[in-house]
Amino acid sequence: MPRLSEVIAELDALWPPERAEQWDAVGTVCGDPDAPVRRVLFAVDPVRAVADEAVALGADLLVTHHPLYLRGTTTVAAGHFKGRVVHTLIKHDVALHVAHTNADTADPGVSDALAAVLGLRPVAPLVPASGLGRICELDEPETLRAFAERAARALPATAQGIRTAGDPDALVRRVAVSGGSGDSLFDAVRAAGVDAFLTADLRHHPASEAVQHTGLGLVDAAHWATEQPWCDLAARQLAEISDRRGWDLEVQVSTAVTDPWSHHSASSAHLDTGAPN
Repeated sequence: MPRLSEVIAELDALWPPERAEQWDAVGTVCGDPDAPVRRVLFAVDPVRAVADEAVALGADLLVTHHPLYLRGTTTVAAGHFKGRVVHTLIKHDVALHVAHTNADTADPGVSDALAAVLGLRPVAPLVPASGLGRICELDEPETLRAFAERAARALPATAQGIRTAGDPDALVRRVAVSGGSGDSLFDAVRAAGVDAFLTADLRHHPASEAVQHTGLGLVDAAHWATEQPWCDLAARQLAEISDRRGWDLEVQVSTAVTDPWSHHSASSAHLDTGAPN
């Protein structure tokens, strides 16, 4: 049975912490380096439901994509929900490790997992300098409407579902994908010459400008849904390492849906813009 420090060393090799953005907060949040690790749980968000799941599972290590304390803190008092997560994990000897933007830019990383679940073939990074995002090809061209429906079938269900912008009948051959918030990447998307861009958290003005200026098809999914496939990829990667090292780790992916949105109410009056409902 490996020690926590040995497992973390392998995770850091997969997602080197030095590849994280300067503003990010990655690495080990809590845990004894000498503690043995038998069970590992992967999740997107370090929220209370996931901490409770880790405890119920008997996990020794929880690995999340999103940081618990992205902007730092001066207290881990249990009166705040983040402090309660820390108290819960430490009380039950569960370590917490974060791989965020260092997992976004890894190869394979978050966008590779997203492309795989969508049935796309990555051909190049969207941002070559950092390795962020992927330019992908479809096996056969399909309409933007069909591509959006592909995403709706492939990604985890959320209250938001899938939103599209652009001509629903336009053919899509090459697409850019980026897990998580992606509207800061429009310059790279335009330079890539793709037909569509699938990401999350698209804001009104960047989306409007992209559609008006380029005719680009946009597919906007829930943030959590675009990153959850990475958990499956990461779990497989650690399981392979475990087999190679003879560790016999039990590696699982959280079943908790941690997308913050829980309900969608359709507008009572629909303005027909030609876009799919």
